[in-house]
Amino acid sequence: MPQTQIACPRCRQPIAAQIEQLFDITSDPGAKQRLLGRVSNYAHCPSCGFEGPLATPIVYHDNEKELLLTYFPSELGMPVNEQEKFIGPFINQVMNKLPPEKRKAYLLRPQTFLTYQSMIEKILEKDGISKEMLDEQQKRLNLMQRLLQTASPEARAAIIQENQAELDETFFALFNRLIESAVQSGQQQTAQAMALVQQELLEQTAYGAKVKAQMDELNAAVQTLQQAGRELTREKLLQIFEEAPTEARLQALVSMTRNGVDYAFFQILSEQIEAASGEKRQKLEELRTRLADLTNQIDKAVAEQMKQADAMLESILQAPDSLQAAAQNADAFESDVVMQVLDAKLREAQQKNDAPRLQKLQQIVALLQQANTPPEMLLINELIDAADDDLLFAQKLKEHEDEMGEEFTGMIVSLMNQVEQQGSQDPQAGEVLKRLEKIYRAALKRAMQKNLS
Repeated sequence: MPQTQIACPRCRQPIAAQIEQLFDITSDPGAKQRLLGRVSNYAHCPSCGFEGPLATPIVYHDNEKELLLTYFPSELGMPVNEQEKFIGPFINQVMNKLPPEKRKAYLLRPQTFLTYQSMIEKILEKDGISKEMLDEQQKRLNLMQRLLQTASPEARAAIIQENQAELDETFFALFNRLIESAVQSGQQQTAQAMALVQQELLEQTAYGAKVKAQMDELNAAVQTLQQAGRELTREKLLQIFEEAPTEARLQALVSMTRNGVDYAFFQILSEQIEAASGEKRQKLEELRTRLADLTNQIDKAVAEQMKQADAMLESILQAPDSLQAAAQNADAFESDVVMQVLDAKLREAQQKNDAPRLQKLQQIVALLQQANTPPEMLLINELIDAADDDLLFAQKLKEHEDEMGEEFTGMIVSLMNQVEQQGSQDPQAGEVLKRLEKIYRAALKRAMQKNLS
C-alpha cells in the first residue's frame, strides 16, 4: 500500500506514513495485522523522534465475528452527525462486498469508541485475548520499540541481556510478523532495521540459540540425504533414521522424507523388528513408535494447513470480485499448500463441468502467472503475438524501446535455444523461432540506433 506524505504531529516536518481508514478483514485479511502491528496510521519522525498513532478516523469490519467498529479521535472535534456521514460510505462499501446472506443486523449498529486503545482491546477480546494477555503483548511491543530506537549495538546487547525472559518464542513470532508487514507495506528502511535487530536477537538469546541449533540439525539432515542421493531406498532411509544422533535430527529427517515413510516403509521396519532380538529389537520398536507419532503430527499439521487454504480460497471465490480478492491475498499463494488446494479445485471444477467456478479459478491462475512472469517475458509474448502484423509490430517496438535492454535480448536468446531443442517435438516450434528471431533482430537494431544517438 502506497505511503502518504504528512506533517509530523510534533514538529510539522514532512514525513511518510501509511494512512488507512477502512480495515475490512473479511475482504482483506492482512488489514488486521496492519492495524494491530502499527504498520498503518502510525508515524515515526526522524527529525524530532516522534513515534505514535496518527489521529485518523477508523472503520473496522469483521463479518465472521460480527464486528463493525468506528473510532473518531477526539482532537478532530467531529460532531456526531458528521461522524455518521463519514462512516456511511464505508458501511456501504462493506455491505456491497458481502453476499446477501451475510448482511446481518450488526451492520446497522456500529460500535463507536472514544479511544484507540479501547477499540484495539475490543478486537483482541473477540480473538479470545484477555486484558492480561494484551498487557503482555504491549510489553513486548514496548521492548521492540526500545530495541529499534537504540542506535548502539552495545546498548542493544545490554537490553537483550536484561530481558532474556521476555525474548521467547512469542516475542520472535510477533517480531517476525511485524517485519513481514513492514516489507509488504513498502517500509523497506524499517524492515532492514528490524532484520538487523532480529539477527542480534538470534545470536544473543537463549531462544535464538535454540532456533540456531534447529537450523544446524536441519542443515545436517539435508547433507545426509544429499550424500545418499540416488541410493536413498526405504532400507537406506531406515538406516539413516537409526543413526540419527539427536531427536531434532530425526524430526528434521522425517519432515523432509515424509512421502517415503509410507506403508511399505513400515512393513520393512516391522520385518526387521521380527528378525531382531534383545536391545536391537527394543530400539527398533521404539523407533517405530516415534516415527508413527512424528508422521501423525506432520499429517495433522498438513491437514490443518489444507483446511485453512481451502477456507481462504473459498472466501476468494465467494467474494463479489474474486480477482481483486486474490490480488489482495497474493502473498498467500506463495505457499505450496495453497497452490495444491487451488490445483485440486481446478480439477474438481473440470470434472463436474462447473463452468462459472472453473472460469473464476482459471482467471486467478492467470493472474498469478502474470504476477510471477518477468516484465521482459510479458513483452516478448506481446511481440510474438504482434509479429505477423508489421504495422502493429513496429508500434509495439516503439512503445517499449526503453525496455529492450541486455536482460531482454538475453532472455530472447535463451528462449530461442529452448525452442530449437524442442523443435523435433513441437510442430509449431519453427514458427515461434522465426518470430523470436524477428524480435531479436529488431531489438538489436533499436539498441544500435540508441547507442549511435
